[in-house]
Formats: sequence, structure tokens, C-alpha cells
Amino acid sequence: MSRILKTIFLVACITLTVCIAGCGRQTEEETGKTYNIYYINNEETKVFSSPYQTTTENEQELLKELLGQLEVIPEKMEYKAPLAGNFELLNYTWDGEQLTLNFDEYYKELDGIMEVLVRAAVVRTLSQINNISYVSFTVQNEPLTDHSGMAVGIMSEDMFIDNAGNEINTYEKVNLHLYFANEAGDRLIEEERRNVVYSSNISLEKLIVEKLIEGPAIEDHYPTINPDTKIINVTIIDNICYVNLDETFLNQPYNVTSAVTIYSIANSLAELTNVHKVQISINGETSVSYKESINLNTVFERNLDLVENDASGE
Repeated sequence: MSRILKTIFLVACITLTVCIAGCGRQTEEETGKTYNIYYINNEETKVFSSPYQTTTENEQELLKELLGQLEVIPEKMEYKAPLAGNFELLNYTWDGEQLTLNFDEYYKELDGIMEVLVRAAVVRTLSQINNISYVSFTVQNEPLTDHSGMAVGIMSEDMFIDNAGNEINTYEKVNLHLYFANEAGDRLIEEERRNVVYSSNISLEKLIVEKLIEGPAIEDHYPTINPDTKIINVTIIDNICYVNLDETFLNQPYNVTSAVTIYSIANSLAELTNVHKVQISINGETSVSYKESINLNTVFERNLDLVENDASGE
């Protein structure tokens, strides 16, 4: 091989090696690292994730970038961005492993379920950043409080647990403890439903509300909820079960007290180990009074004082 041909061959090899190395670096740079950005479904019942790739490595810059993604409004409106509401993130501080997000006063206008979903989406997204283990929310530099006036406090990713169903089209058996009215309508009677078969496509908490609306299966037990009531959604977040019903719920055709109706729901749901409190809303609104005697803005806990000791089973 002539000297000229050897030189051309050597240059070609070097050029090819550089191109291959360059392509490798380009692929690595384009791939970067994948994070999950959490959004809220249009029904406002759960959060879900969508993969997002970035080459940003600086943690402060990455935080700004992910916060920006949480504000992006989708073009096709297939979901809701958690920070794209009528409120504004004023500023934030990052101290050690704790991130504090400070919002304006309009954040308080979020209704109960949506507000919790916003927190779940934000905390899950930002907790993926190294050195962010805890997130807290403030409103005008004051600690965020829930509907009962209690401070929400510091949150971590494991506080927000998915209520995911099992395999599609599978069925399970469960024992339910439901609470209906006595004949006078002023006390609750526990009714045990054994081996209730239900599709795993429906959550257990929604099944309980459906069975309460259907009414009792035992003689001398009486219904507590208008049978025409429609369930909009039922969701468990932070051990609080959010029950969203339509306005038919407010029309009571039965002779039962307001407390019996409300606590038939609260007590029945509180039988679940992951439910500590219950929030009832009408079309997503909690600023409603039930029969002008019970404010639904209240978060209800189990009330066994209303329950008669005579329990029956089926």
C-alpha cells in the first residue's frame, strides 16, 4: 500500500472513531435521566405519572425545571397540571432535606379532594430529587392547615399511597360492616355482610358507599341515604376518605336524623383500616349544610355513641 493510501486510510479510521465517540456522547446527552412528573386526572380522583427526560444535573436547576413542568397546561386537556390553578407559587426555601413551598392566599380556595391531590402530585414529583426527602406547604408564610384547622405539616412521598385496583375483570370476596338506621331513625344498627362478591375494578370504599345507598338487607334495619343518590367519586388520601356525591343526597325521603345519615357513612368507611376520617362533599363542594344542621365542611370521625349494641349479620 502506498504512503498516500496509508495516510488516507489512517485519517478515515480516526474520523470514524471520532464520529462514533461523538454519537455516543450525543446519545447519552440526549437521553439524560428520567423523572416521573405527577398529574391529576380530569375526574380529580387520583394522580398518575408521565416520564420526563432531562440532562440537568444541578439540583437547584433541576428543582426549577420540575416545578416548571408541574405548571405546564396540557394542550389536549387530557389531565390537569397540579400547579396550573388560580393560585401562585410565590417562593420556596430548601434547607437540608426539607423543601418548603410558599403559595399565595388563593391556594386556600382549592376544595378538599383537589387540594390533597395537588399536594400528592407535587410531593411525589419533587421527592425524586436528591436531598429532598420532605416537603411542606405554607400559604403567605403561614403553615397550611386542613379543613379541620389542623396543620398539614411535613410531607414525604410514602404518605401518599395509591389505591390501585387488582387485575382487570377479577372478583374478590369481602366481609362488610355497614351501618343503617333503627326503626325510630335516631340510632345506628350494624349490619355485617359476609362474603360479598365484588369486581376488583371498583375500590372497596366506593363499594361500601354503593351498598349504603342500596339500603339494608335485614328486616328491622332501615335505609339512611336517598336511593337516587349518585356517586361522583370516592377517594382515600392521607387516611381521609373523600366521598363526593351529587345534590340528590341532600333530599332525605326517610325519617332519620341528620346525624344517623352522616355517621352511617362515616362509621361504615371507618371500618376500613386505612380510613381514619371521612369528608363528604356535594358536587365537589364542602361549603354545604346537610338538612341545615350539619356542616359538611367538617371532617367526620367514627361515632360509636349512635350505635345500638344489638348487631345483626347476614
